[in-house]
Amino acid sequence: MMTLKIGVIEDELIIARTIINTLEELDYKHCGAAINYSEALEMIENEKPDLLLIDINLSGKKDGIDIAEKVNELYQLPFIFLTSNSDVTTIERAKKVKPNAYIVKPFKKEELFAAIEIAFANYTNSNQKQTNTDTFAKKDFLFVKDGYHFCKVNINEIIYMSTEHNYVKITMTNDRSQLVRTTMPEILQLISANFLMQIHRRYVANLNYIDKIMGDSIIIYNETIPLSKDYKAELIKKLGINP
Repeated sequence: MMTLKIGVIEDELIIARTIINTLEELDYKHCGAAINYSEALEMIENEKPDLLLIDINLSGKKDGIDIAEKVNELYQLPFIFLTSNSDVTTIERAKKVKPNAYIVKPFKKEELFAAIEIAFANYTNSNQKQTNTDTFAKKDFLFVKDGYHFCKVNINEIIYMSTEHNYVKITMTNDRSQLVRTTMPEILQLISANFLMQIHRRYVANLNYIDKIMGDSIIIYNETIPLSKDYKAELIKKLGINP
């Protein structure tokens, strides 16, 4: 399972440090703390967090709700509001930007953990039910989302793809790789290349780069990856090997 990277937007330094310590205790990665609107956007752009914890009340003209509006506009990230205010006016403003969760301070470690896990899971499941916007494919290439930009991947340069949790890692020639928030079935629906074949429930390999088949694994581009017995006979057939 991939460890989530959390961005913290909180202008009270003692509280920010407490939140970061709690995230570390829960084995999450973090991006440090941003204290205002401009620092928050810079942190999101540079650190590329998976989820944000946003304090609504920040010093300056723009508060956490303004940050959430910009996140919805530019980054499409799940976020959780952390606030000491639960008055009707604040909640009505917060509802308009559709946070994935809302936690009133002070909160316990267990409450934060539950909110993060449920918010991220619901956000991911909701995105998977919609048209996938993290990938876009044509005949010879694939565009994948890298942070908040789209990068072109030439399909014939894909060595293999591996899946973990809600991500697919695309390993390519020239020591390059891309991590895409999607599932293997979804990305395979976008690619029509007969040289790419599923060889394991978690792996798809480029037949052109396979160097050796060894029982329950293959060597591909000097790397060893698993080969399932359910796919082995088909792989041998596709490669034209006479057993």
